[in-house]
Amino acid sequence: MTLQQLKYVIEVAARGSMNEAAKRLFISQPSLSNAIRELEQEIQVTIFERTNKGISLSKEGAEFLGYARQVIEQAELLESRYLNAKPAPQHFSVSTQHYAFAVNAFVELVREHGQDEYELALRETKTHEIIQDVQSQRSEIGILYVNEFNAKVINRLLNNANLTFTSLFTAKAHIFISVNNPLARHAVVTLDQLQEYPYLYFEQGEYNSFHFSEEILSTLSHRKSIRVNDRATLFNLLIGLNGYTISTGVLSADLNGNEIIPVPLASDDTIHVGWIGHKNAALSKLAVAYIEALHKSIDRYTS
Repeated sequence: MTLQQLKYVIEVAARGSMNEAAKRLFISQPSLSNAIRELEQEIQVTIFERTNKGISLSKEGAEFLGYARQVIEQAELLESRYLNAKPAPQHFSVSTQHYAFAVNAFVELVREHGQDEYELALRETKTHEIIQDVQSQRSEIGILYVNEFNAKVINRLLNNANLTFTSLFTAKAHIFISVNNPLARHAVVTLDQLQEYPYLYFEQGEYNSFHFSEEILSTLSHRKSIRVNDRATLFNLLIGLNGYTISTGVLSADLNGNEIIPVPLASDDTIHVGWIGHKNAALSKLAVAYIEALHKSIDRYTS
């Protein structure tokens, strides 16, 4: 087993394609495939499962990838310290539901740990895609919520994908509205009071099931509703149409300004927001730092 082989595994996992990884590594695709196959034979583990649709990490491969990243990180530190080598670009990716605190934590991560060169990714995406991204190691970490309603479905998917859920915080239901919305003056709002306002929610694509909704109380009917794809559009509609959405109540004024505010919703439902990752897979240095930044960001806006 060589450091070069470990770097190959990391690159293939990041690209999700032997061809794309080979281009990035400036070697031929057959050479890369042979190197990976030789490594798999040596350690007697199938790292990548190969099908007609492409390649994906196996359960054992995901665990191996975690350790490979640690080894490469330590090797690069040694080279930088003793050989005056240029630090290698850092890599990290996270997939998340549309949470402002996740973006705020990402900003802090880059400020604290960004080098002269890095290749990072922050994907605000659909719930099912978050699970797929982490399963395939397109992202090392995913951020989503579970509650009493969706827990059975989400936990089954996580178990099948060999992923674990680690809680970050538990929140009561809130609405996000414009400061100019008439309901902004209320200490708490009821569902009946919301009926005349447009309900805004995130599109979930082909998995547009109630269980994959980013908003709790997803089975309720609404006289007026608008489906959107991104957080900026949703916030613009909150302001322009006096609409509302249902979320955690954790909102970053640093990134979103003071035009949107959270107001408690009269509901007994709770939201358990957390991060998902592979079972038994070691986290990279940047993943650990990002989780720390998440906790700091959440504490800042919930304290």
